[in-house]
Amino acid sequence: MGMTQFFDDTGRAHAATLVSVGPAVVTQVKQLDGKDGYNAVQIAIGTKKEKNLTKPVRGHFGDLGLFRYVREFIVENIGDYTRGQQITVDTFGAGDDITISGVSKGKGFQGVVKRHGFHGGRRTHGQKHSEREPGSIGPGGLQRVAKGIRMAGRMGSDRVTIKGLSVLAVDTQNNIMVVKGAVPGKPGTLLEIKG
Repeated sequence: MGMTQFFDDTGRAHAATLVSVGPAVVTQVKQLDGKDGYNAVQIAIGTKKEKNLTKPVRGHFGDLGLFRYVREFIVENIGDYTRGQQITVDTFGAGDDITISGVSKGKGFQGVVKRHGFHGGRRTHGQKHSEREPGSIGPGGLQRVAKGIRMAGRMGSDRVTIKGLSVLAVDTQNNIMVVKGAVPGKPGTLLEIKG
């Protein structure tokens, strides 16, 4: 949803991100001894028009609803989940350590200074217009560009996982979780939160 300041009980201010959580619905439970061969839970969230879903997907959801996003999580204890169960924000509590994954902001085609942190060239001693240039890209005798040379190119829109985040507060009435620090993506990005 965006970032804000959060004041804890001692009055200390924290940079925090407001995350809208759920409710998500368990659409399928896969079991190790069943035809799937592994323990996993399929979770769906969001809404979509019926005309935009294929007939097999509508049949898979059944009477649970029409969902926009479906994700699968491998779990150890499969007995905690049943089809149709709702997973809400009260699954998490203040002080919990979480891991958040999402697609980072896309920044388009960027140069080496922004993309890789190059220092660029000096402004003096005979150089002209070379403040943000990459400089040499390898030895002259090689007659080709070596693999892995850092150059300008597309930046962002990568799947990013941030570990070690903590929950500052949980609002169960509005399904909002306050996470300490920043999370990947822009407001509206779909995030995967693991406890």
